[in-house]
Amino acid sequence: MPRPIQATVHAGALRHNLARLREAAPGARLWAVVKADAYGHGIERAFDGLRSADGFALLDLQEAERVRQLGWRGPILLLEGVFEPRDLELCSRLNLWHAVHCDAQIDWLATHKTHQPHRVFLKMNSGMNRLGFAPERYRAAYARLAALPQVDEISLITHFADADGERGVAAAWDVFTRTTDGLAGERSVCNSAAALRFGQDAALRGDWVRPGIATYGSSPDYPAHDAAHWGLRPTMTLSAQLLAVNTLAAGERIGYGGLFTAERPMRVGIVACGYADGYPRVAPTGTPVLVDGVRTRTLGRVSMDMLAVDLNPVPQAQRGSEVTLWGVASNGASLSIDEVARSAGTVGYELMTALARRVPVVVE
Repeated sequence: MPRPIQATVHAGALRHNLARLREAAPGARLWAVVKADAYGHGIERAFDGLRSADGFALLDLQEAERVRQLGWRGPILLLEGVFEPRDLELCSRLNLWHAVHCDAQIDWLATHKTHQPHRVFLKMNSGMNRLGFAPERYRAAYARLAALPQVDEISLITHFADADGERGVAAAWDVFTRTTDGLAGERSVCNSAAALRFGQDAALRGDWVRPGIATYGSSPDYPAHDAAHWGLRPTMTLSAQLLAVNTLAAGERIGYGGLFTAERPMRVGIVACGYADGYPRVAPTGTPVLVDGVRTRTLGRVSMDMLAVDLNPVPQAQRGSEVTLWGVASNGASLSIDEVARSAGTVGYELMTALARRVPVVVE
């Protein structure tokens, strides 16, 4: 039999989360962001759950080709734009919309030969300080693009740095609105946190929202709010089984380095999951886990292929018992990926996208 571990992609939860995001930002069109292979879910596996979106947003041309091969004929947006001049040829062939965030991309467009003008999204750096034109250079970039016959329509885009925190979006929104005042074009500014927190504001939500992590059932502002607070459902479950059940005496240690010492006699389960499956090696003792749907904790250091869990809260557990590392157990109990990630000092994004290829994935 195959090794007893699998990930499950919940297509119904993807559909639910998209519907919830439409409620949060009524009237705006919605991008399904499928970068990083749909946040580790797999573009092909997630597609049916996401096809109610108005468009797909992603990073590279291969991902765009995969979406087109699935039969999608609607908008596809390259969030980082093209990386070299010849990429524009494929944009023309696949009818891709693409971001423009630097002078070089405008130069490439100016020399590009095309029969079909391009739809571009001119990006402003409103405080993230990653990609985009500084506000004082933005209108000049817009004018350059508007003068090119290779460009059809220009949309205006930025990315909020603090939409999930206390500082919010006010400063960045003020910069964006003052700079773009009077410029024609659709607006796209809201990521997951902005869509959920501020999407009821008709001006701020703009024409397109592009939620990423919220689509996949993770809270963008955890731990201030969990996914349930936002009405989101988990879209990925990582589950395994117990390979063995051991009984430890008080004073015995567990795993590499003996990082956990039993203070009393206890039952310990060994789970068919480790860091080579995508589970975080840095997850400490106490990271939450479900065994037979009952909440318990990890013990000691995570190994490449195994980890240990405390079975004292689950006296009925035995070899073959179900272990839910995150997501939804077969009895309906749920363990938030955000909680697991926080215990490991990271975010749910990383756990989803780190899922290893050796883990079989099913869709339900």
